[in-house]
Amino acid sequence: MSHVFVVDTNKQPLDPVHPGRARLLLTQGRAAEFRRYPFTIILKEAVRHPKEQGLRLKIDPGSKTTGLAIVNDTTGEVVFAAELQHRGEAIKQALADRRQVRQSRRSRKTRYRKPRFLNRTRPKGWLPPSLESGVANTRVWARRLMRSCPITAISQELVRFDTQLMQNPQIKGIEYQQGELAGYEVREYLLEKWGRQCAYCGAKDVPLEIEVRRIGDEERAQQSCWN
Repeated sequence: MSHVFVVDTNKQPLDPVHPGRARLLLTQGRAAEFRRYPFTIILKEAVRHPKEQGLRLKIDPGSKTTGLAIVNDTTGEVVFAAELQHRGEAIKQALADRRQVRQSRRSRKTRYRKPRFLNRTRPKGWLPPSLESGVANTRVWARRLMRSCPITAISQELVRFDTQLMQNPQIKGIEYQQGELAGYEVREYLLEKWGRQCAYCGAKDVPLEIEVRRIGDEERAQQSCWN
């Protein structure tokens, strides 16, 4: 259960409290509703020397959804948890629609903004609009939570998996682009073409290799055994 954020009358963030405690403060008239989401109450008095428990904001970024969690480092308790739904796909579709409309206006020779090709220099640190929206959304909510909660540290999960390297520790260079099925279709085609036997001696049920022969200006591939 997420706790309720609390700020004093000077809008100074205090430690979150249990929903039952927040309900009691509202009932007694000692606090009022300050923000609907994340739900925050404001005290009607100032707290001069607040005690902070050392809260940490943890961010788990994703392409479509980003997870946010506020954790008490001392007790390990999760004080607040939420998910951010990014608008990356919607922004990408909107840009595609705009590009399609402009192209149609050019093809009909109606009034349009002329295409610009010589001034499309991207500044340093440029990000695609769909990705930049997710970064800005995460940054805004991190700052919003810091205004409502005394966060002392922020940590972000950065995990990168190289699945190809996990399957083949010796992979390198162009092998990353070839994938698992590189040459598989060619080998199966040659096996079916030559009846799964050697093109020279007709041997079957033996290891075969692909042999490429050049006849004039034409290259010819066939299956041959090791012998």
